[in-house]
Amino acid sequence: MIRKLLSTPDDRTLTMMRLVLGVTFFAHGAQKMLGWFGGYGFHGTMGFFTHGMGIPAPLAFLAICAEFLGGLGLLFGLLTRIAAFGIVVNMLVAIATVHAANGFFMNWTGHQKGEGFEYHLLAIALGTAMLIKGAGAASMDRWLSRTRPEGQASSSGPARKVA
Repeated sequence: MIRKLLSTPDDRTLTMMRLVLGVTFFAHGAQKMLGWFGGYGFHGTMGFFTHGMGIPAPLAFLAICAEFLGGLGLLFGLLTRIAAFGIVVNMLVAIATVHAANGFFMNWTGHQKGEGFEYHLLAIALGTAMLIKGAGAASMDRWLSRTRPEGQASSSGPARKVA
């Protein structure tokens, strides 16, 4: 089962998509978790989510972790499907609870009440591709799925020694 979770093709396009989504969500997650890039940090974000938006604390904590840890997971290509799942769920909830009411488009001109959900759809599409296909080339998932303990054979041939 672990091998299926980690399996991924040697695909550079997936790698590029994963890295772009990873950088984006790491930055957003670092705002919420660490207060970097002008964010409010963990306590400020938890306060806003729980008191300002009425989100239960365990769900607010999961949302922060999905962005921060999911972004890190995508950057390293480690447990990519789990990281992508967290981000996809986060974006679906964001659309359903906040952004759908503001329409499709982001608030580029400052004339609408809030931000639309076009960004969220792009994140969902990228995350879904990774849920289905995996991390792509240059990922920890690919490396881990290809390594086997010495002496353990696979259906594709003899075991490879890992340095």
